[in-house]
Amino acid sequence: MRFRDRKDAGQQLADLLRAEGGPDVVVLGLPRGGVPVAAEVAAALSAPLDVIVVRKVGVPGQPELAMGAVGEGGVRVVDERVVRLAHVAPEEFARAGEREQDELARCVQRFRGDRPPVPLAGRVAVLVDDGIATGSTARAACSVARALGAARVVLAAPVCARESGRSLAADVDRLVCLHSPRHFGAVGQFYDDFSPTGDDEVIALLQRAGGSG
Repeated sequence: MRFRDRKDAGQQLADLLRAEGGPDVVVLGLPRGGVPVAAEVAAALSAPLDVIVVRKVGVPGQPELAMGAVGEGGVRVVDERVVRLAHVAPEEFARAGEREQDELARCVQRFRGDRPPVPLAGRVAVLVDDGIATGSTARAACSVARALGAARVVLAAPVCARESGRSLAADVDRLVCLHSPRHFGAVGQFYDDFSPTGDDEVIALLQRAGGSG
């Protein structure tokens, strides 16, 4: 299964998500590539569009190994198992989290500007990415959405590595994926056009969708 581009992928994904439509739904794109896909889903569901910006907090000396994540509103998610196995002291996690929180604030300011985030408390959060490989960023985003008060978390992507989908199923209320191949190399292999999504495109899509809802 292939997609022409992110717009095509979003339109096809929206067909599987129409049952999620309703006044309490918020569609959240994972920057950057997930936002064009999410924009199509939001339009189909007549739902507000926003970004969910997360930063993984890596183990000191092993930044690729996530021991937690930070999100807006000072949200911090800790993977107690990784912290314990890596022997990370609370103050070490705090310092690493502060560094990532600073970078997160810069990203949020760049994408959203002065607009307030769309509130998630008590609502259905539909998180959308352009594809899921390892699933670590998606898992962090789902955890942050719950910490921000989402009553229901739906994770959606046009394509998802099969093993990652299985492991993510326990983290969400619903996982929606159009294609879940056994052999998964990279997300881009399932797109004819997988050009990088720039900051300006993300900002324009958010502005076009119209702020909070």
